[in-house]
Amino acid sequence: MAEDFEHAADVVRQYDKDRYLSALLAPEDHRPGLMALYAFNAEIARIREIVSEPLPGEVRLQWWRDFLEGTSHGAVGANPVASALAQTIDRYKLPKNGLIAMTEARIFDLYNDPMPNLNDLEGYTGETVSGLFQLACWVLNNGEDPGTATVAGHAGVAYGVTGLMRALPWHASRQQMYLPKDVLDRHGVDLLTVFKGEATPELAAALSEMRAHARHHMSRVKQAASDVPDTCRAAFLPLSLVEPFLKKMEAANFNPLKDVAELSQLRRQWILWRASGKLVASL
Repeated sequence: MAEDFEHAADVVRQYDKDRYLSALLAPEDHRPGLMALYAFNAEIARIREIVSEPLPGEVRLQWWRDFLEGTSHGAVGANPVASALAQTIDRYKLPKNGLIAMTEARIFDLYNDPMPNLNDLEGYTGETVSGLFQLACWVLNNGEDPGTATVAGHAGVAYGVTGLMRALPWHASRQQMYLPKDVLDRHGVDLLTVFKGEATPELAAALSEMRAHARHHMSRVKQAASDVPDTCRAAFLPLSLVEPFLKKMEAANFNPLKDVAELSQLRRQWILWRASGKLVASL
């Protein structure tokens, strides 16, 4: 079954390079499990990109839910990511409810409904990103509850919100909005203007508030860092990229609807490598 895990690693390398690099810095014995978990996340996160309308996307998500719930729906062996994930679930006794919640939250991605408010956004990032941090800790803690639910919760919001702001040009081009409506309304943001690709002072103010929100959750990660076992450190390495991305977005000539906050591959590798030698509290 090594081929299944090799395929999973290829998926992560192609679609989630930051987590791929962070997994390479994890203990070798647990890398296959991390790759299987991250590949599953990559597969459900990109469904919107490979379907032409929501219904086929919901069918794909239902397939994953059926697989996780043990419903018979065809040979899992035909899907190497599912096969690798099944082996990882068995080895580490991963709680399936967290994986199922990840698939259910991804239904939102298939539609262009607005994100109602900040609490809803935190719920979305909690189920999609925080859940992934927590399950990665479960793998790195060799199948035992790592006691990291609180820090994973804050980590997911910080990393998830930062990622959604980075993806704003892409989402806005297809008239999809993850920034919460209550924040946009508070700053007088006109969605039609955003969807036309026109950056405004109102949008800049809303994004400034969202960056502050991401940093608030990063500060909560640091406050809870003592709860993180040393064995789980690699799960949180992607957080070391949050502040560099936020600073990129704050550059004077940065257009949030045209530019994507990006770091060179070399700089990303260096930041992750440097963070791997430090405690989570220093991220």
